[in-house]
Amino acid sequence: MKTLEALDACYRDMPPVAAMGIRSAGWDGRVLRLQAPLAANVNDKGTVFGGSMASIATLAAWGLLTLRLGEEGIKAEVYVADSQLKYLKPLVADLAAEAWLDEGTDWDGFLRSYRERGRARAQLVARVLAPDGSPVAEFSGRFAALRAP
Repeated sequence: MKTLEALDACYRDMPPVAAMGIRSAGWDGRVLRLQAPLAANVNDKGTVFGGSMASIATLAAWGLLTLRLGEEGIKAEVYVADSQLKYLKPLVADLAAEAWLDEGTDWDGFLRSYRERGRARAQLVARVLAPDGSPVAEFSGRFAALRAP
């Protein structure tokens, strides 16, 4: 997968993700941005459902790794291995998330490991943002890339 259009098609093909209305909002080769409407992700308090924050952050990181691998000509299966999410404050607006490789991730080492062993792990981070750009949730996750069958 090399394009945002392909990523959006993948998101639409996953029924729970499609129901959330998640779509790409930008990709600069380093940071992936996603959006989703509040109306499809609202809880009983009128704020964004916490599970939706977790989902969009996870999907932003997953999508980023999938896009980066695609740019390298690698079609891998990408999985979240483990993650942590910190909720900072409620959100009463559409969701916006951004994800990038953790600064400690050695991308060249990741690629070398994948090419040699058919698997590799990378640490990614994401934030869910308020309309003013301040974070409302912070995500950190370890993702595995496995050679596609």
